[in-house]
Amino acid sequence: MSKPRVLYWFRTDLRLHSSPALHAALSLQPEVLYPIWTWDPEYVYAHRVGVNRFNFLLESIHDLSRSLTVCNSKSKLHVVRGKPQAIIPALIKEWRISHLVYEKDTAGYACIRDAEIKRIVSEAGVEVVDVLGHTLYDPEQVVKSNGGKATLSLSSWHSAVKKLQEPPRPLPAPKSLPPPGDTTISDLNVSDHSKRASGDVDINEETRLSQVTCYGPSHNFEIPTLEELGLPEATTSIRGGEKEALRRLEEFCKNKEQVALFAKPKTSPAEFDPPATTLLSPYLKFGCLGVHEFLWRVRDTISEWKKSSKNASKASKEPENLEGQLAFREMYYAAEFAQGTEFGQIRGNSICRYIDWHLQNQYDGDGKIIVPRPRGESEAEDRFLAWKEGRTGFPWIDAIMRQLRQEGWIHHLARHSVACFLTRGQCYISWERGAEVFDEYLIDWDPCSNPGNWMWLSASAFYSMYYRIYSPTAFPAKWDKSGALVRKFCPELSKYPDQASHSVLLSDAGHG
Repeated sequence: MSKPRVLYWFRTDLRLHSSPALHAALSLQPEVLYPIWTWDPEYVYAHRVGVNRFNFLLESIHDLSRSLTVCNSKSKLHVVRGKPQAIIPALIKEWRISHLVYEKDTAGYACIRDAEIKRIVSEAGVEVVDVLGHTLYDPEQVVKSNGGKATLSLSSWHSAVKKLQEPPRPLPAPKSLPPPGDTTISDLNVSDHSKRASGDVDINEETRLSQVTCYGPSHNFEIPTLEELGLPEATTSIRGGEKEALRRLEEFCKNKEQVALFAKPKTSPAEFDPPATTLLSPYLKFGCLGVHEFLWRVRDTISEWKKSSKNASKASKEPENLEGQLAFREMYYAAEFAQGTEFGQIRGNSICRYIDWHLQNQYDGDGKIIVPRPRGESEAEDRFLAWKEGRTGFPWIDAIMRQLRQEGWIHHLARHSVACFLTRGQCYISWERGAEVFDEYLIDWDPCSNPGNWMWLSASAFYSMYYRIYSPTAFPAKWDKSGALVRKFCPELSKYPDQASHSVLLSDAGHG
């Protein structure tokens, strides 16, 4: 019997360490292993993706490709441009693949896409191996354990996972890899795979400087550039890749007491260089950092600290501690799986309270979201644009939104501030619009956590105390006493004294 020929599809796992799916692929003892990444036009055209996230992704892909070459000088990450549903079956045929292996993705679009691919290639006699690795628990199993219902609180999530197996320790990165086989393509019709994904609308058209060439200028599986994607230069200082993720984790865990006493609500949203938190969320989002690696490194670090500390009882507890932050992430993943593709919108979302917000999604006669969105009432549109561009006149809100656009990341409590301001706190604009802006600007955008947090902050789901508001002046006065964050991102206020920087309106400073 001939040895397996494996096509390994990197998706949410841009790493070699702590990769159960890659481990499963290598356990097949394949003759050849083709590592690929599909540059899906669904994300290029039909999803809101800003230049900072694209840049982080490209850096992460480059880092992964270099690591693959270290493991085998003939190997690299082969980037194929086109719809996975069409291009993967074509590659399987061309390269005589016997096994398709990838990390399981339970998010809405991915579930639909993967089901279609699995059906097509299985009919061709190819074995599909999908392995959990992006989350600690399988959202499908969590929902099943929760009686088929969405996990709408941490307590319901904890009750559900108690019945499931404890997350295993991380797997080591492989030291070697099988070579890829011949990558010649004799009959891959470029025109069939270079079409846009969902119709003819390019959601990211505003930031695109030129059109994407879906197969690249050389047709040799090279990694795209921002220029090829038609995008300007990135502005973020956050670098992508597995090496950077592990470096950040190592650096953070050097201070064992810091890890043990970490409590998210006690970290400052005003600290930015360096930030008060781990800033590992982008690396977890793209799988540059394995979630099992993070969990067990934190657990082991705290365990070591407790053995040598006289204050072991003071270690922070869930949900404020680091493990609690992972629990929130897992809760949202299970909730999204239970709800499906409507999780990111109000209409059809059974867990979302209906509130008569301004600027909600608009739908056509077939029930599809109209893109671009028809313009709403002028006052609401003006407020929304001012919020997005960081010119509301409230220094704290404007500084955060400018930081978001420049860096692609803001602190958790900063996200709370601007989300509350846009929705129930000030503007009464639909959380769908806020989630849309975060979709565009955040590097760590996540299809489950982002809409989940927006529903929470707008008191549409997960949280009901709508009357608890983040003041745009009193809240920053507590955390940013010197006005450092405001001065950094709103330099027009540099002449004002410390506390005044939060109470003065930017319009009063002549920059409204």
